Amino acid sequence: MDSQNDRVEERRNKVVLQEHKLLNTSPSDYPGNYYGYDDTWSFEKFKSKLKINVLNLNELDIEFDIIGVDPSIPNALRRILISEVPTMAFDKIFLFNNTSIIQDEVLTHRLGLIPLKADPRMFEFRQEGDAEGTPEDTLEFELKIKCSWDPKKTKEQLAQLTNPEDKYRDYKVLSSHLKWCPLGNQSQLYSAEAVGSVHDDILIAKLRPGHEIDMKLHAVKSIGRDHIKFSPVATAFYRLLPEVTITKSVTGEAAERLQKCFSPGVIDLVDDESGKKKAVVNDARYDMCSRNAFRYDDLKDSVKLTRAREHFIFYIESTGALKPDILLLEAAKILSLKCQKFLSELETEN
Repeated sequence: MDSQNDRVEERRNKVVLQEHKLLNTSPSDYPGNYYGYDDTWSFEKFKSKLKINVLNLNELDIEFDIIGVDPSIPNALRRILISEVPTMAFDKIFLFNNTSIIQDEVLTHRLGLIPLKADPRMFEFRQEGDAEGTPEDTLEFELKIKCSWDPKKTKEQLAQLTNPEDKYRDYKVLSSHLKWCPLGNQSQLYSAEAVGSVHDDILIAKLRPGHEIDMKLHAVKSIGRDHIKFSPVATAFYRLLPEVTITKSVTGEAAERLQKCFSPGVIDLVDDESGKKKAVVNDARYDMCSRNAFRYDDLKDSVKLTRAREHFIFYIESTGALKPDILLLEAAKILSLKCQKFLSELETEN
């Protein structure tokens, strides 16, 4: 039977998953709540507990662990990443001609969602009411394309063809057709590859002979709180670290069923002393906390599912303008500025 101290530690540090409910969902480690525990907050204690472990990092994705913090910290970072880290996107579109079958508003909306490589830290926010823009706050592009029949083929040959690629020229409008038009001295500071679309194969529209698109586009700096097209992340989320404990031996067919109750990689099967397959925990990190084991009467008492309250698995996927580790640093800077502003307001009131 668990000791009193073990039960207290579980209440303080673990979220327990039961068949129909969750236990210990609210933090309880505040001063005076537990006898013998000093839960007064101090920066030194916070700094000694805080750990950040990067597990995976590439050009677009990062997965890392934040350990020793309250849920409000990763949640603040998540919200800032989605809505307050600035990026560049098409916002002003001057449409001169559009004879495609796509309506003007649908076409411009698609263009606004194309992620750009332009580093937002190199630009200023455009002033409200400024329609033209300046080299410091605007990137100008143009899109001019017209579909036509393949001039190398006769009418008889074209009539026999069914594949659009063989019949037409410029029938697909791709993000690679966007041409950068430098303003002022921008050509000396940037290159077309550094400010263009993240992907050159994004399909914008399909044309047929006679269809034409002619427009000018202004990319400006803003944040996701204004419009989701300015959000620099495709996704940003976190979850508590899962923990799976097998409380009694599970062998044979029951072990195989128990393995299927969890995500691949969580439960492994090994041979016990008698040669039977025995269920053991391989890596609980992969568990999605489905609680499928509780569906079986003979298995529900064989496992204990918990989550570490102060251990967060954080995942960020960038849209491509900035690397995910840079996005995390920018979010941390914004959070720090918010805290400084809040503290200054408190001092002003006093």
